Amino acid sequence: MPDLSLETLAELTGAELQGDSACRVSQVASLDEAQPGQLAFLVSKRFVPYLETTRASAVILSPEHAALCPTNALVSDNPQLAYALAAAALSARAPAPPGVHETAVVDATAEIAPSASIGAHCVIGAHCVIADDVEIGPNCVVGEGCVIGAGSRLVASATLCAGTRLGRRCLIHPGAVLGADGFGLANDKGRWVKIPQLGRVVLGNDVEVGACTTIDRGALKDTVLHDGVKLDNQIQVAHNVEIGENTAMAAHVGIAGSTRIGSGCTVAGAAGIAGHLELADGVHVSGLTAVSRSLRKPGLYTSTVPAMPHDQWGRNFARLRQLDDLYRRVRALEKALQEKNGDVDSPQ
Repeated sequence: MPDLSLETLAELTGAELQGDSACRVSQVASLDEAQPGQLAFLVSKRFVPYLETTRASAVILSPEHAALCPTNALVSDNPQLAYALAAAALSARAPAPPGVHETAVVDATAEIAPSASIGAHCVIGAHCVIADDVEIGPNCVVGEGCVIGAGSRLVASATLCAGTRLGRRCLIHPGAVLGADGFGLANDKGRWVKIPQLGRVVLGNDVEVGACTTIDRGALKDTVLHDGVKLDNQIQVAHNVEIGENTAMAAHVGIAGSTRIGSGCTVAGAAGIAGHLELADGVHVSGLTAVSRSLRKPGLYTSTVPAMPHDQWGRNFARLRQLDDLYRRVRALEKALQEKNGDVDSPQ
């Protein structure tokens, strides 16, 4: 485990050091549970009371809280980013040893860089290209013709179906499946006939795909995730979807086929996005929102109904079913008033 000085961490995070530059830390911990030798951070004002009694050797915090800190501090205008950089440095893992594990099955036509690591019980198909410093953890399957860019990592039990392409420094978590067939079917008098899915899945650089997330191959065109896209666990991305640079999505999001999502978007947990839609750059979708039309302007979109007592929901739903009748009655009253006032030609 790395053991770093606060001076080093200040340089790494771009934070201003307040206190002993030679002080060393080896772990990160929460503000209320940190011990000497550990680094804590403060982002939310509601945790300020813990600052006074913290035992951490140093705290990452914003300038507005710097004067309250009883110990060493790394002062940053973006404490969360500074914490992310510091935590990554303090938790850096040793790279896997290069080479192919004796239990792996590798096709003779696959091209594997000498610095790549292929773990136990992996299967690497024909004509794959595995670049420098790639790590493929145990039980992964890499289908025929896949390309994995330098520095990418498949943690464990991930599947890349035939033709999938990963850029540089991608991170694929356990159980993820990239390149399975999209849900394409034609109806023949009530019988479903499968439509061949002939496209690929193509990821740019620095893309992260969460555990048990699935990304379907395109029907004809490719399914594409551009540079910097971050997907949480258990997300479904259907065929021919395109996701723009640096868009992030939380768990259980579902995206139907042929939808295009712009750059710098966020989609919160369990939101659903219908197919053949377009979301502009900078669109932010709240959790549980159902997106059924294109969103062509940046901004925050929400369509959820907050939880409420069941009896109250039942009454509200009963009234909801009466809205159409209520609308017709109101329009009839408006028309009667217009006729009474001699304003029968008013626009509706």
